[in-house]
Amino acid sequence: MQPKTRNFGLIVPFVVLCMTGCFSLARNPPPDRHYVLGGGLPPDTAATDIAGLTIGLRRVLLASYLATPLIVVRRGTHRITFSEFHRWGENLDGGIARAVAAYLAARAPVQRADVPPWPVRERYDYVIQIHVSRFEGAAPEESTATEGEVHVLATWEIMRQQDGAMVAGGTTDFRQRGWRVDDYGGLLTLLDRGLNVLANDVVTCLGNLGPASRLEPGAGEPPVPARAPALHCVTRPQ
Repeated sequence: MQPKTRNFGLIVPFVVLCMTGCFSLARNPPPDRHYVLGGGLPPDTAATDIAGLTIGLRRVLLASYLATPLIVVRRGTHRITFSEFHRWGENLDGGIARAVAAYLAARAPVQRADVPPWPVRERYDYVIQIHVSRFEGAAPEESTATEGEVHVLATWEIMRQQDGAMVAGGTTDFRQRGWRVDDYGGLLTLLDRGLNVLANDVVTCLGNLGPASRLEPGAGEPPVPARAPALHCVTRPQ
């Protein structure tokens, strides 16, 4: 019986060594990558007949599936995927507001654009509410597809701060092909471009409104009706 006992003693260390080796060969998960918005293209600074506007951006409203730290890619029409290792470095609603405010402020007609929380008792020429329903990469359903596009779809309203009445509104529907699926750096560049287009659409609409003083009652005049017809700024898909 003694030889068998010695053989068992040799086998146990061998099994432990094999298990250790197997675990050491396992692939480590890729590191998380975090992204922020706001590094987009230089804005269009075309001259308009308005200047020095102050803008207050309300908290951006997101479609519920976008309210996640994971970057979204749509496959086909209905399937949504979430990138586990590619994440937003901040809350997406705050990141969109910050980027749009920067793009608005960089345009000649706008003197300042603030994101919430606003300074106490601050008064603005206009307040803007943005609703984002698409903010994602889009790719064919097939898992082997390598070419996709970027889709940014948002509606927005321009309001008077004094009574909350909407004076104008519009839609930005930005699509751009050329996104290489799984290139998240390229995806962020194109999403930023969509926000730049949105800011340009808003400024163009503000130009159609003219100075904020035109929409406010003068001394001795009755208040502007809160439900006066709003200007609809038509924007075409980009």
